[in-house]
Amino acid sequence: MNIVSIYKQFPTEQDCLSHLEKVRWPDGKPVCPYCQSNKTSPLPKEYRHHCNNCNTTFSVTVGTIFHHTHLPLQKWFLAVSLILNAKKGIAARQLARDLEVNKNTAWSLEMRIRKTMIETKQRELLQGIVEMDETYIGGKPRKGSGDSEPLKRGRGTKKIPVVGMIERDGKVTAKAIKNHKLDHKTLKALVRANVDTSNTTLITDEYTGYIGMSKIVHHEVVNHSVWYVDGRNHTNNIEGFWALLKRGITGQYHKVSLRYLDKYINEFCYRHNNRENVDIYDLTIARALGV
Repeated sequence: MNIVSIYKQFPTEQDCLSHLEKVRWPDGKPVCPYCQSNKTSPLPKEYRHHCNNCNTTFSVTVGTIFHHTHLPLQKWFLAVSLILNAKKGIAARQLARDLEVNKNTAWSLEMRIRKTMIETKQRELLQGIVEMDETYIGGKPRKGSGDSEPLKRGRGTKKIPVVGMIERDGKVTAKAIKNHKLDHKTLKALVRANVDTSNTTLITDEYTGYIGMSKIVHHEVVNHSVWYVDGRNHTNNIEGFWALLKRGITGQYHKVSLRYLDKYINEFCYRHNNRENVDIYDLTIARALGV
């Protein structure tokens, strides 16, 4: 769904509300979001309903990311489209210019939309050939910041470690390690939480944190000091995902705080996992409504 399609299909606020009602209540019978009763009746005011059980009025946006906003729904729909179609993400200031809103409104829009990209239910465990790797997010220390230590790269850095796992030609999951403890206990816990260990071949590099991984899953190691590809054994897919994530954070967002880093990572994972889903826009709207 691109911006031209948005303007054609949802030219008015009533069109947007009608679409949301069809998605949230496909059987055509509104359900009260407060007491979950289906004993409701329409009000003379368009697209509002009265609950005969708890004597409350409501609209389709109650309890969703669209609730308590004064922004036209068409701009919400445009924001969803712009974020989903931006492979490397879209900055709040750019979104603000595109939608003609201020940057704080654009930032709030983005953060609410990112809520729909979180896996609320237990996601399917990764299986088959799964590549696992870690990267580090953060910039160079500012001049005059008092940090006189030489800039280190890789695992010696003070940047935030992010661990990711990706199925070969499949889905990806990634998570920031906020306490910086990138040891074998943390890595094993992540594997157990995200990988079907009985049906998986895990491929990693030679980092010592992966020592002992073979006790819980079939484990293959790529020694990057010797080679990068050995038949099917490589970590090129997860490294490609890291490249996209870093280009997005560096080129679009410029700076991401630790508090919100996982939300940005979820955004990139969501787009990757639904890259071949032609209905990703409809899926996102449905998730925004809690369907």
